[in-house]
Amino acid sequence: MSAHTLFSPARFRALIVKEFIQMRRDRLTFAMMVGIPFFQLILFGYAINADPKHLPAAVFVADHGPHARSLLMAMRNSAYFDPVREVQSEAEARDALARGEVQFVVHIPEDFGRSFLRGERPVVLIEADATDPGTTGAAIGSLSGVLDRALQSELKGALAFLASGTSPVELRVHARYNPESITQYNIVPGLMGVVLTMTMVLITALAITRERESGTMENLLSMPTRPLEVLVGKIVPYILVGYVQLALILLAARFLFEVPMIGSIAVVLAVSFVFIVANLAVGITFSTIAQNQRQAMQMGLFFFLPQILLSGFMFPFRGMPVWAQWIGEVLPLTHYLRIVRGVLLKGNGFVDTLFELWQIALFAVIALAIGVKRYRQTLD
Repeated sequence: MSAHTLFSPARFRALIVKEFIQMRRDRLTFAMMVGIPFFQLILFGYAINADPKHLPAAVFVADHGPHARSLLMAMRNSAYFDPVREVQSEAEARDALARGEVQFVVHIPEDFGRSFLRGERPVVLIEADATDPGTTGAAIGSLSGVLDRALQSELKGALAFLASGTSPVELRVHARYNPESITQYNIVPGLMGVVLTMTMVLITALAITRERESGTMENLLSMPTRPLEVLVGKIVPYILVGYVQLALILLAARFLFEVPMIGSIAVVLAVSFVFIVANLAVGITFSTIAQNQRQAMQMGLFFFLPQILLSGFMFPFRGMPVWAQWIGEVLPLTHYLRIVRGVLLKGNGFVDTLFELWQIALFAVIALAIGVKRYRQTLD
């Protein structure tokens, strides 16, 4: 057998040309090949930040004297803390922390200035939402130095002895909801949303394209059904699959990882229904747009990537730039993570979830509406 028979340069060249022609025809695949690396570059280069700054803080001030104001100004200038509101009671402070509206609550006690002038080391209490230890760790670590520098100019005369001794202020930090900074308490509840997003989107993304490639699409189109009926009919069976996955993760979280479940499991199950439907709606919409199963899978993966990076699952959400947070706010996983962590770790009730839940529901409605419109176009 001749070498020409074993390997033909002409045949080899023809195959290469054929692959380039297929690549040109499959524009979606080519766009994914270029778009995904570029998207990853932008996200990892600009959006991902493991040292978040300007974290929102509430202040509960019982002493409005100059020393208290100096302390708050020093915290603001540290770049880690951004006092955004002043609360009037302990209950209001706890509520703001539980809802995730602020990351810290700063308590300045009554007679703070008088105790400081007497050299009695007044106590400053910092309550931190420690559900994500990566968000609060660096800020808490900087507190001692911030407080010392804030009152350094006052340590003269009768207070000069405090300058070389212990800190003139006693700092107490209460890490709420995850005082031991156990990573699993934050990661495992988040995995509920990640697993549901990945499986629900990818499974239903193949629903219509599978019918088309297997040759059963014509039978489906010939049936006296409306587009909404077909799409919802393909979604409903997978809702049960989603709940099976949810049950397995909850059992593993409780018995394997010992994640505290302070809130109601019924609330988690209720809000998960909306989240599952939202992801199924995205998948079925991709299925109506894609020409084949490969394109459907590519769309699903392209949707899954920003969910992981911009939702706050892997990296602190508040550490990202504002434009990345705007994108993250559109994604359903961002809101679902806040709901699940709030219910399981903070004990939030159903009412506390409504602000995040309606945004997931709106996303589901829009995604399903697009899918219905695209399905109508396939009837032509």
